[in-house]
Amino acid sequence: MIKEAILAKAEEIRDELVRIRRDLHAHPETGFQETRTAALISAQLKKLGLEVRENVGITGVIGTLRGKYPGKTLLFRADMDCLELQEQNELEYKSQHDGRMHGCGHDAHMTWVLGAAMILASLRDELHGNVKFLFQPAEETDGGADRMIREGALEDPQVDAAIGAHVWSAVEAGKIGVKYGPMMASPDFVRITIFGKGGHGAEPHNCVDPISIGCQVYMAFQTIISRRISPLEPAVLTISQFIAGTAHNIIPDKVEMVGTVRTFSFEMKEKISSMMDAVLKSVTEANGASYKFEYLPHYPPVINNDAMTALVEQAAGQILGDGNVVRLDRPTMGAEDFSYFQQKVPGAYFTVGTFNADKGIVKPIHNPQFNIDETILHKAAAVLANCAVVFLSDTK
Repeated sequence: MIKEAILAKAEEIRDELVRIRRDLHAHPETGFQETRTAALISAQLKKLGLEVRENVGITGVIGTLRGKYPGKTLLFRADMDCLELQEQNELEYKSQHDGRMHGCGHDAHMTWVLGAAMILASLRDELHGNVKFLFQPAEETDGGADRMIREGALEDPQVDAAIGAHVWSAVEAGKIGVKYGPMMASPDFVRITIFGKGGHGAEPHNCVDPISIGCQVYMAFQTIISRRISPLEPAVLTISQFIAGTAHNIIPDKVEMVGTVRTFSFEMKEKISSMMDAVLKSVTEANGASYKFEYLPHYPPVINNDAMTALVEQAAGQILGDGNVVRLDRPTMGAEDFSYFQQKVPGAYFTVGTFNADKGIVKPIHNPQFNIDETILHKAAAVLANCAVVFLSDTK
């Protein structure tokens, strides 16, 4: 049976996947700079006899496996870039590049998609349809998914559905988590500049103090989420930078405030943006100042397709056992540009647990001591491979 073949091949490549992941971890590269990473991936895909397209969206790589029989096309997506973060783990495969680290688990993501390619390449003669293995740059920064889509990543052959997965330290290693509906938020960027009138710190009455005005704006913003948005509607407004001043005795001319808004719908995005602008207008006018408000939408929210999520749940249960597939009961306000694929085709994004207290693997992602339980690599590869088998087996 195919299930037994998937499990056997996954076990066979287990050590190879660990080696690949450690190589990728030791050589992290930031967005659109993933040249060594892309070369390694491309070589692996070519070794499997896949059609390989390189330099898609600058550094992206796509490998296409065409099954023996015609059918649909499923896309698996992995992100390649690292964080600008100094690793604090003492490992033999610790990052060799100062200030760069795979602290979000993208090394694992690439590895298990490569593992799925290895498994499915061995089953090519059983497949009705095609599988695309897409390795994307710049998830952490500029949205490499959108760039790859604009350069034809979903074409030739036309993709019918997409699946992605992320390491997750809140789920136990050996289990996966599925979430129906909204899973991750839209991470919009906000920049505000308040213009006052600078002068001597001893003569505030002759100035229009933008720091005082900025503080009023900041406090007024706190009531938008807490008092004007329903507590049943997930939303976040965070001001994370407050930049002003040059000396202890000078009132500056301006203040800059930078932050993020996280929502799950276009309507809520518009509502919060409008409320922020109203606060800025009223507070600055009352104090004789002016302002510039920049609200820059970023990735769309990750909204999982129910049918594709059910497929992942079914396929993962067949490989890991139903007890090792958990349903996540709430979304996260984090963000992911896998959402660009979901805007084009039905898609599911799931989590791969990596928490293992016995091994001391407990740190969350984006932490300088983050690490993974490497036993998840071949298991996640097997889950993905079975997702492809289940999806392509439905020839309707």
